[in-house]
Amino acid sequence: MTTDVLLREVTEADLPAFFAHQLDPEATQMAAFPARDRQTFMAHWTKIMSDATVNKQTILVDGRVAGNIVCFEELGDRLVGYWIGKEYWGRGIATQALSAFLIRVSERPLYARVAKHNIGSIRVLEKCGFTIRDDGNEVPEAAADGIEEVILELG
Repeated sequence: MTTDVLLREVTEADLPAFFAHQLDPEATQMAAFPARDRQTFMAHWTKIMSDATVNKQTILVDGRVAGNIVCFEELGDRLVGYWIGKEYWGRGIATQALSAFLIRVSERPLYARVAKHNIGSIRVLEKCGFTIRDDGNEVPEAAADGIEEVILELG
């Protein structure tokens, strides 16, 4: 477990690393979210970066871009999401980054939606105080797209 995990504002210079992270097939399978092509990815992040209501941070490990973490509103709820480059998995980085991020984001409750098979991400959220609100057994939209999700809440 590393101790040099820092958060800072996202800059355009971070986007190539974010793009590369989301291209990894194992990461997209784990997140149950398909990779975007460069044009679609850049348009998505241009929108995020121009939205003042989205709290967005770059996760740095030893000065290198290891991922990103965001808090945004969806259907009246504040959600947290993060993406860590595969080369940084298993080192406690997501837990450290989320813990630091939750100090900066004071809104509560916060929610996270995670693919049910993504046990690592569920554990990160639970370590940071989130509890399972819905285990995916009663989410009707999960059946529609074939992805079972767990919804976690931090009150």
